[in-house]
Amino acid sequence: MRQQKKKNNITRQCIASILGGVLLLGSFATFASAQALADAVGTRRAQLEAELQQLEDEIAGFQAVVTKKQGEAASLERDIDILDAQIKKTKLQIQSLQTLINKLTFEISNKEASIEDIGGTISKQKKSLAASLRQLREYDDLSIVEVMLSNDQLSDFFTDIDSIDVVQEAVQNQFLDLRSFREEEQDLKEQFIAERKEQADARALVLLEKAGLEEKENERQTILRETRGVESLYKQYAANKQQSAATIRSQLFLLQGSPAISFEEAVRHAELASKKTGIRVAFLLGLIEQESRIGANIGQCNLPEDPPKYKWDQIMKPSRDIGPYKEITSSLGLDPSLMPLSCPQAGGWGGAMGPAQFIPSTWKLYIDRLAKTTGHNPPNPWEPSDAFMASALFLTDLGADTVAGEREAAGRYYAGYRWAGAAGSAYSNQVLERAYKYQQQIDFLNSL
Repeated sequence: MRQQKKKNNITRQCIASILGGVLLLGSFATFASAQALADAVGTRRAQLEAELQQLEDEIAGFQAVVTKKQGEAASLERDIDILDAQIKKTKLQIQSLQTLINKLTFEISNKEASIEDIGGTISKQKKSLAASLRQLREYDDLSIVEVMLSNDQLSDFFTDIDSIDVVQEAVQNQFLDLRSFREEEQDLKEQFIAERKEQADARALVLLEKAGLEEKENERQTILRETRGVESLYKQYAANKQQSAATIRSQLFLLQGSPAISFEEAVRHAELASKKTGIRVAFLLGLIEQESRIGANIGQCNLPEDPPKYKWDQIMKPSRDIGPYKEITSSLGLDPSLMPLSCPQAGGWGGAMGPAQFIPSTWKLYIDRLAKTTGHNPPNPWEPSDAFMASALFLTDLGADTVAGEREAAGRYYAGYRWAGAAGSAYSNQVLERAYKYQQQIDFLNSL
């Protein structure tokens, strides 16, 4: 009889523990889906998205003005109108990026809370499951003979066996629930890291936008001061502003992860890539410069004096880039510990290489095509000519071999599927502004 009581007590404890776990899950689900919280989060998210959309529409309007004016004959009025539109557009882009940063801050905060809640639930669920398993183990320690002898009737024995099956099935369900929560926690963590990186990228773009805004405002003030609003004086000013061919050819074209080269050399690399791919020379120059400026803003890692946490085997995503990076450096006879790489941003991964800022796994996808196109086998991501060609091939795949496709391709080069968002749009606009200036310099050189 004592054995029967012990067995029944164990069974009741198992079921109570499992029910406790089920109730725990139910209470979490109720908390996570509380209507008031969901409504508040949804409302705030919708407000930020509406702000972003309005800003993007206004930016597009000023971009249309700039594009239209650039097609007109040069004049004081035209160039001041272009600068005015660019200044207003840049201010809106800064505001748009700040709104994006606010939205990401909001999303990151929510995910932090969700990750913490799920982590607590997983911890409690593991304790509940451990208790259930310990209690089942106690039941399993009773031999089949002891169970049979503890029942007055054979029917009671089979009823107990059925109860054990129910308890075991419930424990199995707990395992499945626990796995599901772990997967959800991992998904949230990956989203959290991605949003932190996007936030860091947006802040880097804000710095570039502010520098560009200051440059445009200074240029506008200089034009009005030098010309006093007189067209004839502006023509003289514009003529003086055109640099000599020797000055343009000798000016440095800064690169990320490689020594600076002359503008003339950069143009040669871009022209060769253009002949092979159809990518516009000025557009390619604008994109490479943009990548180098962003790379300079986020710094470099894997430098000789860097501590271990900034070295290549710590900053790259292990499952994606460490293997390809070792293969790339080995094939080139380079020391993997000495090559400059981009740093991780906001909990994400670094490891982008050279002027075009390719991560190793992406560079590896283009090695065969680069070798056929350049004759360099293996190609070197830190070599400017290979970097220019790699960017051109990638941009071709993104649809930039036509002027109409350049804006979207630039956005996709930087932001992937988020290319139409505030960060992708700002990046594209900055690339196209640089391309416009380079096109003017190239046209001037070609006119000589």
